[in-house]
Amino acid sequence: MPTPPEPHVLDASARSLAERMRAGRLRPEAVLEAHIERIRAVNGHINALVADRFDAARDEAREAGRRIDAARADGTQDTLPPLLGVPFSVKEFVGVAGLPQTAGLTRRRDVLADRDAEVVRRMRAAGGIVLGVTNVAEGGLWMESFNPIFGLTRNPWDLRRSAGGSSGGEAALIAAGGAPFGVGADIGGSIRIPAAFCGIFGHKPTGGLVPNTGHWPGDSDMGPVLTVGPMCRRAEDLMPLLRLMAGPDGADATCHAMTLGDPDAVDLRRVRVFAVDEIGALRFRGSTRGAIRRAGEALAHAGARVEHLKMPDLKAAYALWTARVMTMGQAAYAEILGNGEAISTPQELLLWVLRRKRHSAPAVFIAALEQLGRRLPLPTTALVKQLDSLRDALEDRLGDDGVLLHPPYSRPAPRHFTPLVTPLDFACCGIFNALEFPATAVPAGFDAQGLPLSVQVVGRRGNDHLTIAVAQALEGALGGWTRAEPAERGR
Repeated sequence: MPTPPEPHVLDASARSLAERMRAGRLRPEAVLEAHIERIRAVNGHINALVADRFDAARDEAREAGRRIDAARADGTQDTLPPLLGVPFSVKEFVGVAGLPQTAGLTRRRDVLADRDAEVVRRMRAAGGIVLGVTNVAEGGLWMESFNPIFGLTRNPWDLRRSAGGSSGGEAALIAAGGAPFGVGADIGGSIRIPAAFCGIFGHKPTGGLVPNTGHWPGDSDMGPVLTVGPMCRRAEDLMPLLRLMAGPDGADATCHAMTLGDPDAVDLRRVRVFAVDEIGALRFRGSTRGAIRRAGEALAHAGARVEHLKMPDLKAAYALWTARVMTMGQAAYAEILGNGEAISTPQELLLWVLRRKRHSAPAVFIAALEQLGRRLPLPTTALVKQLDSLRDALEDRLGDDGVLLHPPYSRPAPRHFTPLVTPLDFACCGIFNALEFPATAVPAGFDAQGLPLSVQVVGRRGNDHLTIAVAQALEGALGGWTRAEPAERGR
């Protein structure tokens, strides 16, 4: 049987690119230039990469080429770092030395990271080459990657639609072929919602598995509700990237050592799948429910046991997430927008009327909504107890071999700014931050409008390998990622 052709550089996984470079079939310089050329072709349409380091990356690619040549000459190429020569991008909230780390805030407009975040340092120690940093939602707590400094990121499948947030720049760039993988961060769906909207893979790790050191705001403010994690084209990259990211660094006190399993050792015939396609009054689009159904059918065909699950407490997802975030000492969104000093939302609304705005309308709206919520008599202690009970019940139900199939959002990528009409729909993802469960967003084909569909695979704490194993199986069954061509869509 003839050997199948190797995928195009812009379609290949990070793992494949690294293997081909070590074998001498690709040059790091060529891999880098292909991605730079792609970014230049698409970024004017989607506004995903907001600051680059292409010149430094070229120097690093040449050095990677020299290392590979030397190792091949003496037969030691198998000892080379696993990502040597592979380019990647980084969410702007996560520090890359010398590049902006503004979080999209006017009061941080001139801030540059003075060092690499710990996860970035680990990726670079593994041989990865940073392309640059990608656009984010202003202040992070919103699902539209838009801010007053860098503007709006557009979905590469339809430029009229959201790429998600707050890691929307990452998702859009990867979806359009500009990077094989990227570093995202997730406190309420910020990896999974953009991944779902743009049709890529995104993994939110178990809370406390990956250090948040070098993320802004800092790790001490967020605890295990916030998690840095991988976003990528191909499911086979998720676990190797997670292994490189995981483990304590001595700086983030919320990060702990955990034993990671092997997704390739998972037997799907022993996996139990609980499909969830309704949560209280939240209305899921028919195409979203259809994606859950098809994913369940594909897993059943592979031998998994599939059934539906109704957990009443999931109806209180937003309240549970809010209570958890408040007990972790998370700064109010108005304080984040003011870089530590709370903005006055009435004053900001007046400045909008006077056309002297300093913040985007969604940011001010969400800050005002949050301030209103904090003034309400929220029974935080009772809600945290309810959350703990829900965690115990779900972990008992899932056991070591169970996963949830759950929508990552109520519908495919919406038109820009329309999520303001349904601001609580992010709780489809946020509840699993509050529970600290691992969750993987998986491409699940396209709807009738050509928009990506996605499912979220969720497991009990520490079972990251299981959600990734199911993601790998669904990639083969549902088609996985397809490169978007933003220049030809959304006109």
